[in-house]
Amino acid sequence: MRVQRDRHASVGQRGRTSARWRGATVVGAATLALAAGAVPASAAGGYTVTATIPVGSSPIGVAVDPAARTAYVTNFGGDTVAVIDEATRTVTATIPVGSTPDGVAVDPAARTAYVVNFGGDTVSVIDEATRTVTATIPVGSTPDGVAVDPAARTAYVVNDGGDTVSVIDEATRTVTATIPVGSEPIAVAVDPAARTAYVTNAGDGTVSVISAATRTVTATIPVGHDAWGVAVAPANRTAYVANAGDGTVSVIDEATRKVTATIPVGYRPVAVAVDPAARTAYVTNAGDGTVSVIDEATRTVTATIPVGGDPDGAAVDSAARTAYVANASDGTVSVISAARPAPVTTVTSSQNPSPFGRNVTFTATVGPADGGTITFSSGSTTLCRAVSLTHVSGRTYQATCTRALPAGRDTITAAYPGDASYATSAGTLTQTVTRARTALTVSISFIPRLAFTLTATLTASGRPLSGQPVSFNTGHTHLCTRDTSSRGVATCVLTASEARRAAQDNGLIRASYPGNTSYQPSSATAVPPLGGGPDFSQLRRPVGQRAVRSTNEYATV
Repeated sequence: MRVQRDRHASVGQRGRTSARWRGATVVGAATLALAAGAVPASAAGGYTVTATIPVGSSPIGVAVDPAARTAYVTNFGGDTVAVIDEATRTVTATIPVGSTPDGVAVDPAARTAYVVNFGGDTVSVIDEATRTVTATIPVGSTPDGVAVDPAARTAYVVNDGGDTVSVIDEATRTVTATIPVGSEPIAVAVDPAARTAYVTNAGDGTVSVISAATRTVTATIPVGHDAWGVAVAPANRTAYVANAGDGTVSVIDEATRKVTATIPVGYRPVAVAVDPAARTAYVTNAGDGTVSVIDEATRTVTATIPVGGDPDGAAVDSAARTAYVANASDGTVSVISAARPAPVTTVTSSQNPSPFGRNVTFTATVGPADGGTITFSSGSTTLCRAVSLTHVSGRTYQATCTRALPAGRDTITAAYPGDASYATSAGTLTQTVTRARTALTVSISFIPRLAFTLTATLTASGRPLSGQPVSFNTGHTHLCTRDTSSRGVATCVLTASEARRAAQDNGLIRASYPGNTSYQPSSATAVPPLGGGPDFSQLRRPVGQRAVRSTNEYATV
């Protein structure tokens, strides 16, 4: 932060900071080669600057209210706070505050923002609903950073010029304690669960650990040169400290209160913000205009993101996987969007291949995920929409869809729409549906003195098939073609003249079904008595007599 104040001397910075920082830049320049060698400047690692928002003069501090999806940016050179709508990524309000505002923090539950006014030795209290300053609280000399403990409804303000921390009661809006800390305190972060505050002391390269219960310093931890920004990851009880003079980040174990790792980052790191969901830390490097992204698990830099000039304060909206960085010399805020990890989605079938007409159950497995829905489709046809995922184990989820498909080869897609933590994902499966087997029976009946009646019945898996063409033939003579009824029956009535023409073939009566894209062909014959052809002379038999009736069925694959 003081980097920017030195660059904007007209705003009214103190000389003590400038003299100390000029010495620090010499050390920083010597470590630049080390930092640059450890962190490839071109690496993006799946992080992208998706917007650059003009805010005001010399923006320094940033805080986010994730519930309201709003970011607050202090304009050090304009004595204002810019309010950014995260959805539209535009400034929707500019609020006048005190002289040279620096750090800012938000209490989402109280919908209140606290702004430290470096030049006015005060804190402006902003009502988020009305976007107005509702109180101005006097604190110590040249206040710099601020952090809120929402559980205790307490704000901590570091007073750089007085080497103290002012403790503000949010309810009464008064300072209830002043705690001596190290030399030139710059920033503060709070672990509400541990009821502990961490204060960086740039003048002596230490971190003061404050007990919220006793309001005293319970430990002083040596870190790097020019300890600047600080952030806490409550889930793993770790504090991260940006050492501006070393180009490093010190990792502090809250339990042991010891530095357990030192991570090289960029040139002159000045601020840290943590994304607890992604388990990453964002470090702004004021000296080279970049942001280093640290993987908390491996404690390595996984990406280096170019942003604006003199990046300073940073804040994270974990739910949106978005970081906001104030660029002091550009008068802008860079919006960094993190690439969400994509889960693996697979699809299996209860039967593959499957016959036409039979239901098939498709199972989609997604992991890692946090629940959600799956939509199953076949080509452009939706089979099952937004089926809720059911937890299986760990972070693995499943959903099912049961449908009957047309014959052929179908590409089944299970699409996971993603959420705030995970990207979209899809799995595919080629399902083969074979044509269903059919069975055909045929019989011959006689209506005395009138005609022969040929009857065929078509079924598939015992169910009648309607609307299907069945042809009747004898030898080389085509007798007729009829569509099956709702009962699967096709009937062909032969008049006397038709029967006599058929008799010339002296063959069997054959019924044939040609099949289609869904059903296999089949045929059957009516066997006349004694193996001969139909006795069409029965047309002259006395009333009441009937021809021999026989059937023979088979299915052809």
